[in-house]
Amino acid sequence: MCGIVGILNLQEPQPVPLEVLQQMLAMIRHRGPDEFGIYRDEWVNLGNARLSIVDLSGGQQPICNEDGTLWVVFNGEIFNYPELRPNLEKQGHRFQTNCDTEVILHLYEEYGTDCLNFLNGQFAIALWDSRNRRLFLARDRLGVRPLFYTVCDGQLIFGSEIKALLTHSQVFAEIDPTVLAQVFTFWSVQPPNTIFKDILTLPPGHYLVAQNGKLTIAPYWQPDFSTVADPSRSERDYLEEFEQLLIDATLIRLRADVPVGAYLSGGLDSSTTAAMIRQYTQNSLDTFSIAFSDPEFDESEFQRRMADLLGTDHQVVYCTHEEIGAVFPDVIWHTETPLLRTAPAPMFLLSRRVQNHRLKVVITGEGADEFLGGYDIFKETVIRHFWSKNPDSDWRPLLLRRLYPEISRLGNSEAFLIQFFKKQLTETEMPFYSHLMRWSNGARLQRLLQHPSALSAIDLAEQRIPLPDRFHQWSPLAKAQYLEITTFLSPYLLCSQGDRVAMANSIEGRFPFLDYRVVEFCNRLPDKLKLRGLNEKWLLRQVAHKLLPPEIGQRRKRPYRAPIHRSFFHRQTPDYVTELLSETALQASGLFNPSAVAQLVRKAQSSLPLSEVDEMAIAGVLSTQLTHHQFVKTFNARKSCLTVGDRVKVINGFVREELAV
Repeated sequence: MCGIVGILNLQEPQPVPLEVLQQMLAMIRHRGPDEFGIYRDEWVNLGNARLSIVDLSGGQQPICNEDGTLWVVFNGEIFNYPELRPNLEKQGHRFQTNCDTEVILHLYEEYGTDCLNFLNGQFAIALWDSRNRRLFLARDRLGVRPLFYTVCDGQLIFGSEIKALLTHSQVFAEIDPTVLAQVFTFWSVQPPNTIFKDILTLPPGHYLVAQNGKLTIAPYWQPDFSTVADPSRSERDYLEEFEQLLIDATLIRLRADVPVGAYLSGGLDSSTTAAMIRQYTQNSLDTFSIAFSDPEFDESEFQRRMADLLGTDHQVVYCTHEEIGAVFPDVIWHTETPLLRTAPAPMFLLSRRVQNHRLKVVITGEGADEFLGGYDIFKETVIRHFWSKNPDSDWRPLLLRRLYPEISRLGNSEAFLIQFFKKQLTETEMPFYSHLMRWSNGARLQRLLQHPSALSAIDLAEQRIPLPDRFHQWSPLAKAQYLEITTFLSPYLLCSQGDRVAMANSIEGRFPFLDYRVVEFCNRLPDKLKLRGLNEKWLLRQVAHKLLPPEIGQRRKRPYRAPIHRSFFHRQTPDYVTELLSETALQASGLFNPSAVAQLVRKAQSSLPLSEVDEMAIAGVLSTQLTHHQFVKTFNARKSCLTVGDRVKVINGFVREELAV
């Protein structure tokens, strides 16, 4: 795992000072503190900050092919590189290292951009073809690893994090109010946008080719839920294939020359993959989990039971409200975007514990909910479709009790919930039907914005969320899954709650459920093998039955959340909260209506209960103010450079030179 940076001259060669590359790398040293590598010629400059995991002694980047005409820097892992290498050697390719990075070079030599179809991994790639003066950038299918770019002053500037781009003297951060309205509707920024004007992200499953001054961006993969019924296949057939795929996806993610640990949430997904590691390997296993002082969010009892069952060396991060509030500015520094939740903060603290335990790699359970129908939003969709066939029914909406059993104890709130989900109930042909409730609810947050969008949530979605040609042929569940994957999994979950807070502490997460073979298999499944009635992840539960005790394997899905307003308005409010939510600071940023925010703050400081929308509003306003403060107002004060003692290799043109900083 690493971080990458680069600058390409688009029109004519011009020198880029070495210090510029060093500064870009210094800003992302947390992604790869072990060693640094730079390749420079008259057209391109590539840099890599390495976290050594595979081929510790021989895998330093940049790496070239046999004749030095191709150079690559790479962030991520190619898990199937041992299988790919022998075939390439048979085709005459010669390898200098034992690392996965070099496989990318030779695949590209052989297949060009189609090389991406061979890769099973999580990656952001920058490959320079000096013979054709072509730069090839690519991102993995689901967007596990980030890649940002901008075009400025005749140069394409790119990197694993936005802060690397901002070190360039001609690149500045300016929050885009139209994109902020997206965040306050969809809960995340939709690619290719970022929160900053003129700074873009390469979408998941896409590549970019820069040649002759032109940029070409194209998809090579996207989720496809087109299924063809196969009456010859039994449920046992599906179960056996899924189990073998998941076992293999888990085991190949143990490939590393360093120890690999695992996150353990106490739920079905992470418990299953951890149990597979224990059952199918002789590896020792360290596990890590989050406990909360607030019992509303705590699952530590189930985590402890699972760790005891597996016999792991188990480490627990105990999170208080105060700790979440204290680290939130660091979280925003690493996520580089506004957030409507605080859930990344405990994950940041968890990765810090992993680092302190001297590990670099963890297996996690992300992806199972998206691809196997685990979220309540999928069940809501099923209920609303069923209800829409008889919209005046008195008993069909009572199925909502299955999702929210607590509503029977809340008196009038049951009637409110029914009215809430009845909105546009019969408009089932609407493409965004499944997410209408969430996005409309989120759009209420725009009352806080100084420049709210003039568009409705659905109009904004039609403008910003492209749909594949076959989308309208898919089942309601499949449509909901596609929207959740494309609008939330990569832009938020794998980014702000995944890569960014893990790599902040030099920790690489690996995701068996996001193995593209598992993903494509799940996308072809009949709906009833994912969501049976209102029982989520049915197929996974059948696998888990062999591995987990019933109290874990049959647990009702509990979404991972963290406290919000109590993290900032509990006992003592952190100084930065008071400062950034002041009228002076709000007027300076120009992003929010100060009187509306003041009303929200008074409510948070009172003893009144806050709605979910109010909770998200607090996180959204505060994180946006932090984003403005750190990246717009004070960024230059945080610039740094590589120092004496850093291991740096600089390659000038085609002559290798070992240089000290």
